[in-house]
Amino acid sequence: MTGTFGAGPLPATADVVVIGGGVVGCAIARELTRFELSVLLIERAPDVATGTSKANSGILHAGFDADPGTWKAKLNVRGARLYADLAEGLGIPRKATGSLVVAKDAGQMDTVADLRQRGRDNGVPGLEIWNRDRLLAHEPNVSPEVAGALWAPSGAIVCPFLATVGFAENAIRNGARIVTECAVTGIDVVGGAITAVCTTRGRVATRFVVNAAGLHSGAVARLAGDDSFTIRPRRGEYILFDRSVGQLVNTVLFPTPDKVSKGILVAPTVHGNVFIGPDAVDIDDPDDRETTAGGLAGIVAGARRIVPALPLGTAITEFAGLRAAAGKDFVIGPSPVTRGLVHAAGIQSPGLTSAPAIGEAMVEVLAEAGLKLRPRAGFVPVNPAKPRFHDLDRPAQAALVAADPLYGRVICRCETITEAEIVAAILSPCGARTVDGVKRRVRAGAGRCQGGFCGPRVTAILARELGIPVTAVRKDSADSWLFLPRADIGAAEGIHA
Repeated sequence: MTGTFGAGPLPATADVVVIGGGVVGCAIARELTRFELSVLLIERAPDVATGTSKANSGILHAGFDADPGTWKAKLNVRGARLYADLAEGLGIPRKATGSLVVAKDAGQMDTVADLRQRGRDNGVPGLEIWNRDRLLAHEPNVSPEVAGALWAPSGAIVCPFLATVGFAENAIRNGARIVTECAVTGIDVVGGAITAVCTTRGRVATRFVVNAAGLHSGAVARLAGDDSFTIRPRRGEYILFDRSVGQLVNTVLFPTPDKVSKGILVAPTVHGNVFIGPDAVDIDDPDDRETTAGGLAGIVAGARRIVPALPLGTAITEFAGLRAAAGKDFVIGPSPVTRGLVHAAGIQSPGLTSAPAIGEAMVEVLAEAGLKLRPRAGFVPVNPAKPRFHDLDRPAQAALVAADPLYGRVICRCETITEAEIVAAILSPCGARTVDGVKRRVRAGAGRCQGGFCGPRVTAILARELGIPVTAVRKDSADSWLFLPRADIGAAEGIHA
């Protein structure tokens, strides 16, 4: 049994409707496909991973930060363990780098000791306090004006885009339907219970709705008469450096945290880059991802407290992401007022780490809400492996080219991404529909020139493989057109054809 993906029609009914195609929603949908259920995920954007999941730190937190007994504490530690088992089979790049919380003075070392105890209470393995000499031996580019650090060997890094796509693709392979460009317009409630979800693509009858709508989860809840929580967007800005920086840091470096944020990080990515950020600024607009001069300056100043010699001349992009803040903990569980509505909301850090564990938790919540669960025979827990041309040695690359000449056509020179990889990213079960969708899946456009060379070629390949005109290709969002038809250009310029 195989599901579907894309901007298609809605089914008339579904056992469970998951609202939101971020990493949490996709992980929940995958977990639900372990059972004899019709699972529908709806996403308002043209692709998955277009909200918080596309602009975050890509860190698998060890779990020492959250207060013991909270959802964050329980699901963080469980999620980190699940990624260690799931990542390779789902095609999610993961590196077990460990993480360090860097202390600048004796007072911060006291906080580090508190974090170690909190982590032990949460079940985090292997936590150690390092002195200054051991820290500098492991991270020679750290400021010499440090007192020590907390070492967490279970910390890791992943690609957040491919985590989302990996969960989504596996859900589809196991029968889930993912319908994109489908915004929720209403939720029908009769006698205090869910009966249907109304969308821009029609109405689907259901008794169970999982609210995983991220920044919009508060609004979704209110559509069903539930105003039990409020989401506040929290913006964080980042600066990403080119891979030419090399081994600036070996692991994820946190400053000693404050009450609002884990602070400005300096960390590697699974693709060999280094980034700094994010800051944490509460805003009102859930779609405001603007970067600011003040925010970027603050990120640089904060990062320099940990690593003074930042290679700012190698920065290739700045960006901002939004976190869905709803208080100190995740909002996990059934609606207090509407039967059949369950929430996976307020999922800020460590939401990426917790995602597969949230999937498990939501199955339990739905079962308690009355959903009948029968294990499905034939669940396939892995996705087929996809070759990454850049990572292969010369003989392996030559073998791919011999089997498919499109592997011999490099489209993205910065990242050595071939036409065959781009075609596969478009034609896969959870295939790219936009230029940024290709970028998230195979990194065409993610390098030094940020798509300046390969962007037009990726656009042409998308048009060809999707069977659409070039003018119908979009960058990312529903209205992010790359080209205007000639008549529209004339109208825009006041020119009559």
